Amino acid sequence: MAKKVGGHSLIESAEALITSREETRAGFIAMALEKNYMAVPYVEQAIALKTLASSAESPLALLDMEMLRAGLLTASGLSEKSLNYLTEDDKTIAIKGLIENFLEPAGTEFVDELVYRFLLTKGDALGGKARNLAGTLGERKFLRTLISVFNIAGISYRWKDGDSNTWLEKPDDDAGIEKRIKALYWKGEHDRLLVLNVNVPMVNKNVDVIVLDAKEEEYLKSSKDSIIYQAERYVALGEMKGGIDPAGADEHWKTANSALNRIRTGFNSLGFSPQLFFIGAAIEAAMAQEIYQQLQNENLHQAANLTKDAQLTAICGWLAQI
Repeated sequence: MAKKVGGHSLIESAEALITSREETRAGFIAMALEKNYMAVPYVEQAIALKTLASSAESPLALLDMEMLRAGLLTASGLSEKSLNYLTEDDKTIAIKGLIENFLEPAGTEFVDELVYRFLLTKGDALGGKARNLAGTLGERKFLRTLISVFNIAGISYRWKDGDSNTWLEKPDDDAGIEKRIKALYWKGEHDRLLVLNVNVPMVNKNVDVIVLDAKEEEYLKSSKDSIIYQAERYVALGEMKGGIDPAGADEHWKTANSALNRIRTGFNSLGFSPQLFFIGAAIEAAMAQEIYQQLQNENLHQAANLTKDAQLTAICGWLAQI
């Protein structure tokens, strides 16, 4: 029998939560495309480096080309963080090492060797960014869906811009807004404030999504007066796992389930029971059974598979009306 919460028939069975092979494939492709978009600046920089370096008559001549210094340091294998700990002399030594050990042995192909080594270092930087990509894409899809629900339902909202750290009115053109949102405020029957990635004092751990009974001006992140210290103001808390790899699904669920248990225990000890929900992209059969069982016994109030549009829309509709 379908479980009905907040007027929505969400999950009819454990099987309904399982991520299909097609959904897994689509998730991997989306990740690959996003990585390629992220790589565009590095590729363009490599093209510029090759063009400028091609005017050098020899590898040693590169040392006198000040415009290339940053690129040479990258090709030397130095990260941007490491440069903060080096003097200009140290940096010059690193560039000379690159020239003597790798560029000069490459002969007339030294410019290509330079570009390859530049891209190797940039590849490490890209890999670091990509490690958080699954969570970022999942967060964006969730926010995009929630905003779409607001728009269809005619719900006005204000949003906190992560770039400027300011609250802004709902825009006429909201294309790409999900990449910048850090918090949302809307008013239905009650004031509702949704905030992402918050260290919740009641559990002393980061929680992916919280919904508070509050106005946006009441959220003072750095102040002890902030409503995040008021347990009675929490309406819902949720964990979200955007990783699509089936091999990591069980581990993601164990992490999320542990977090949800900490939330449950922390708030129950204070006499409060806010709504709890889980959204995941990679959901395998065993964890689907556990999630469904928690929905049935109401340890978990809502759940959705991030790859299934109907489920994601339903849980966002529930949040919009909570």
